[in-house]
Amino acid sequence: MDRPRARCRATAKSVSRAAIIPMVFATGPALAQADAPATAEGVVGQIFGRIEPITEAGAHGFFQLLGNQPIAFILLALALGTLIGRFSLKGVSLGSTAGTLLVGVVFSMIAEAAYGITYSIPGILSSFMLLLFMYALGLKVGPQFFSGLRKGGLAFVVIGLVVWVLNWVICYFGAKLVGLAPGYATGLISGSYTITAILGVGQGAMASGAYVPPAGMTVEEVGANMAAAYAISYVLSTVGIILLIRYLPRIFGRDAVADAKLAEAEFSGGATHPVPGAPGALTMGFSPYDLRAFAVTHDSFVGRSLSQLANDFPAVPILRVVRDGAVMDLASDPTLAAGDIVTVRANVHDLILKEGELIGPESDAPLARNIPMEVADVHIGSHAVSGKALEDLASFGAVGVEVQALFRAGSELPLGPKSEVRFGDVLRLTGPDAALKVTAKRLGGHAVLPTMKSELLYLSLAMLVGYLVGIATVTISGIPFALGTSAGCILAGICVSYFRSRNPEFGGPVHEGARSFLQDFGLNAFVAVLSANVGPKVISALGGDTILWLALIGIVGALLPPFIAFWVGIKIFGLNSIISDGAATGARNSTPGLNAIMEESRSSVAAVPYPVSYALTTVLALIGGYFSMILS
Repeated sequence: MDRPRARCRATAKSVSRAAIIPMVFATGPALAQADAPATAEGVVGQIFGRIEPITEAGAHGFFQLLGNQPIAFILLALALGTLIGRFSLKGVSLGSTAGTLLVGVVFSMIAEAAYGITYSIPGILSSFMLLLFMYALGLKVGPQFFSGLRKGGLAFVVIGLVVWVLNWVICYFGAKLVGLAPGYATGLISGSYTITAILGVGQGAMASGAYVPPAGMTVEEVGANMAAAYAISYVLSTVGIILLIRYLPRIFGRDAVADAKLAEAEFSGGATHPVPGAPGALTMGFSPYDLRAFAVTHDSFVGRSLSQLANDFPAVPILRVVRDGAVMDLASDPTLAAGDIVTVRANVHDLILKEGELIGPESDAPLARNIPMEVADVHIGSHAVSGKALEDLASFGAVGVEVQALFRAGSELPLGPKSEVRFGDVLRLTGPDAALKVTAKRLGGHAVLPTMKSELLYLSLAMLVGYLVGIATVTISGIPFALGTSAGCILAGICVSYFRSRNPEFGGPVHEGARSFLQDFGLNAFVAVLSANVGPKVISALGGDTILWLALIGIVGALLPPFIAFWVGIKIFGLNSIISDGAATGARNSTPGLNAIMEESRSSVAAVPYPVSYALTTVLALIGGYFSMILS
């Protein structure tokens, strides 16, 4: 039975091991039945025909299976890593990202060391997963990003410089001090910074002739030194930085959750409602307004049209009219008759004390009381409405809805009857679906309602633009400079969410559950693929005293700079601990570290400074890697 099968390269170092592959995936009984009708007995026989050789081969067959089925490897690493990440010892836990990395590296190292099986999953899968994570994260923090630049731009730059300078000094002079051979320093910088491109810069320095190996060494040997140092320091620094960034606030006596709430309040400018397009924007929440149904008996309502009543009683919008057991069409502006049942929505206090006397006796008719309520953002597109106060909107057809919030240029404004509405503002309204759509049309916009769908069109186009911007390269003095695809995609997400905060119809809405899934699954799947590919490199680097120096220098170079930079942020610049932590992990180019502090603080506000320090140090790290190669 021919079918496409995702594969990774799994090589065996002995003929007997390689011979297991056809036993596992093309057993005799299975092939014999390939052209036969697919009976239930035949299908069961094929399943056991595939499982039996694996069970006979034991652990060897299990690791061979993971090598030939990369999807199985990724899913297993995700499941076990997430499970391990949940366990905590005295309040300290790895988290799902570090757990996935650890499980994947251990599995790939065992496969390489014990059975000679080398895992190699195509990098395009991990790259795409990382880009999904970055874009989803940009959607989350976009409205706060530019506010963060205005409030802490200088501090974020200084934190980035501190991390970069200290990392370079520790790795370069550390390697020189203990007498490591050429290539190790550049590999340590690349691995401790988790920037693979630095290896390419080092190779480019040798290829261009800017660096010539000393007598007795070849270019290949120097390249092998770089790869070994990179592999050892990469794994250790990735796990170490996740734990460090996660617990930096706690180390300095700060409450991560409390500080995150303070940071959210600071960067929101005192707003109490999420901006349009932000997570939680279209959530109903608590409202002092309630629904009540009354039978029409008073003369002040009998014989009056809904539009007339809306002008006379703007605080008591009529949401439904039931006559003779049928719901009437409100768009036709019906005239009320005695005996009609009307559903109104107003402040509970007013409903209880006044409306019964004004309209008539209260009714318990289910047809009148069962009205689903929705939340919608409406972009004001009518110049006729511009300049009017909220209390005057009823005259423009804003009937049956309540104004929950008012936004201008992405910022929330104080709300009151005299609040002025302008062209381009966004109103957040609550009310029945039909009333929201009618009101939105009369205000010159569309009602953007909650949805369970993902906006694939904008996601694809925005990620494409971000990717192309990220790969655009400028070469100066032989050093290639690029923003990077990760930074390009997070900036794409930031821009989409920024423009959506001004016009909620722009690429939205995106359901928060879908956005959160892209963020969590994207990063952890990226780490799972990464762990499969880096494990064999760690095995090849083991041996001798060199590995101890590589481990020591790599860990110090990875963890000490962000530790000091975090201190600089909170002590010298007075930053909130979560903001300083986000800037430090951006300066260290650690996306898994960013995810760790977001999990710890239960907030995404740490991502506000991340792109600033990330972009700065990405460029500086490439320069530093180039000169570390030349000077070695």
